[in-house]
Amino acid sequence: MLSVGLTGGIGAGKSEVSRLLVECGAVLIDADRIAREVVAPGTRGLAAVVEAFGPSVLAPDGSLDRPRLGAIVFADPEKLAVLNSIVHPLVGARSRALETAATEDAVVVHDVPLLAENGLAPLYDVVVVVDAGPDTQLDRLVRLRGMTEEDARARMAAQATREKRLEIADIVIDNDVPLDQLRQRVRDVWVELGRRARRSQE
Repeated sequence: MLSVGLTGGIGAGKSEVSRLLVECGAVLIDADRIAREVVAPGTRGLAAVVEAFGPSVLAPDGSLDRPRLGAIVFADPEKLAVLNSIVHPLVGARSRALETAATEDAVVVHDVPLLAENGLAPLYDVVVVVDAGPDTQLDRLVRLRGMTEEDARARMAAQATREKRLEIADIVIDNDVPLDQLRQRVRDVWVELGRRARRSQE
């Protein structure tokens, strides 16, 4: 099994790359999706978040009010660190369980937004970074996700620098390109990951 860490700055297109890798045959472990699962209503993760940030982060239906919590933590590095200390251990445990269930010849792609920030590169056989320029990121966040420019810039600033992500990359996918070009680049990367997976089994 080849364990791949996939990361990229917000708005760089990492989710699209992970979708394309699944089309190629990858087993995807999505840290964002797992992060939502571990703070679903009734979980100990949600209880810990409410204890740390107060009941105002709950929506009327008892679920986590993500925009409200995001507005709190992305403007304050200390509060972001508190949230991460709650969620990340839970996500890590669930991710390890899913990886253990994969077949021996699988290419397992871990979609990890904060891989660089949390020093997680050594956990993976290969680190793939989806890269896009800051102007591209900002445009996508405002135009496609409906964020204000101020909110988008705050979220970008809360993440690792572009340089820090590129430092840990074994493979870089440049996503300052149209989708058809991105699709071909991902296919090329998939061929390389398959080659590395076979080599690891020799």
